[in-house]
Amino acid sequence: MTDPAGLLALLSSVTIRLNADVRPDEALQDAVDAMRAGFGAERVALWIREPSGTGYTCLASPWVAGLRAAAFEYIPPIGPGAPRAPLRHAGDLVGLLEVRGGTGTVGDGLPLLAGMLAPFCAAVELAENLATEVAARGREVETQRLLTNLVIDQLPVGLYVVDREYRIVLWNRKRESGTQGLRRRDVIGRTVFEVLSRQPAEMLRASFNEVFETGNTRQDEVEVPSEAGTRWYRNSKLPLRLDGGAISHVIALGEDVTEWKAVQGQILQSEKLAAIGQLAAGVMHEINNPLATIGACGAALQGRLEDSGAADSTMLEYCSMIEHEVERCTQIVNGLLDFSRPKSATRVKVVLGDLVDDTLKLIRHHERFRQITIDTALDPALPPALGNREQLVQLMLALMINAIDAMDVGGRLTLRTYRHALHADEVVLEVEDTGHGIPRERVGKIFEPFYTTKAPGRGTGLGLSICYGIVEAHKGRLEVDSLTGRGSTFRVVLPIAPA
Repeated sequence: MTDPAGLLALLSSVTIRLNADVRPDEALQDAVDAMRAGFGAERVALWIREPSGTGYTCLASPWVAGLRAAAFEYIPPIGPGAPRAPLRHAGDLVGLLEVRGGTGTVGDGLPLLAGMLAPFCAAVELAENLATEVAARGREVETQRLLTNLVIDQLPVGLYVVDREYRIVLWNRKRESGTQGLRRRDVIGRTVFEVLSRQPAEMLRASFNEVFETGNTRQDEVEVPSEAGTRWYRNSKLPLRLDGGAISHVIALGEDVTEWKAVQGQILQSEKLAAIGQLAAGVMHEINNPLATIGACGAALQGRLEDSGAADSTMLEYCSMIEHEVERCTQIVNGLLDFSRPKSATRVKVVLGDLVDDTLKLIRHHERFRQITIDTALDPALPPALGNREQLVQLMLALMINAIDAMDVGGRLTLRTYRHALHADEVVLEVEDTGHGIPRERVGKIFEPFYTTKAPGRGTGLGLSICYGIVEAHKGRLEVDSLTGRGSTFRVVLPIAPA
């Protein structure tokens, strides 16, 4: 700005902003932005007297938070030699205007602008004391309106209101700070289709028409992907009758229910896991009977071999293994009842490294065991966990067999134990494979009873749900990381046994 015409244009621009239909403090902030642009200044600062009269706060462009001076004479300069103009209204010193940098005509325009701004600075002070003054003057209606607006702005949900022409007439603070972050002054008076352009206009129109025509509340849940992850919102639309007659407006509420849905998912997961207990109660005797028969036949076979003297060490080892595995299977079947009728299980100190070694001895007879490479990274100084050894062996077997089934010939199975990096009172056991991985949309379902990603006939979908129950019973966590085509890592987190 280098001529009188430019100064006149700036004065006009500031006048328009000061007379806009917004709060005085918002109008002043817009005026400060306009002055900085008009002067081509590095910074413009407008100091306003606080309602208490004990200090001055600053509106600046570019905006800086927290600038305050205890008194007028203590207002700090924003630059060496920066021009200043005091703001006086009705004889009172209500503020100070200061400009750093800019064109040579700053000095000409500063007094004029100070005179224009002074009444609005007084209005800001007056607005902050409005509640007290309104009460003194008996303006109960205005007080109620201010209170209502304040309550609406403090609501933890996004709220806006549209009229019969689909124009937005109210837009609360939560909507300003939401995913779109649109300021109130930029949306009031515009149609909802212009503002919420990410939603199909016809679908949005139909949802508002339904409320206008029927008077019923409408509620929808919307999934919104973002860089931080998927968020879920519950959108509600409620009818509003200003005069008690026909519906004149629709109130739209948007609530973030992502955490609520996560809790609901956990409850549903627990209910599905409880189905295992009901299944176990019905089939326990049916399974235990053939197990008892197998055990008896194994013992009889071992006795015959020993009596005949024809048994070698390998055959006796097989007989002993049959007896041991039948006994363990019986304990596993009985353990299924813990889902519906929990019973105490002996907890002892369990060294996770020894647990891995024992499980590897059991799984070495698996037909796929010889076709893969197994790596171990076991921390020998790891403190023991507190748990039931049989249940933890069952857990490890299930996770390792799942990993083997997920890999083609020549895959790699890696077993690790280590202390948790963030929680010193927890130890971790990892089972990592190089298999096909689990699609992202299926990861949340793999712990559900009867859900399996294996081909028909290769799995019942019970293994991981039982693992989940075992880990929860140990007050631990079962976590999974998986990428399609790059394998999966199951992480068992257990509390350390007390000293």
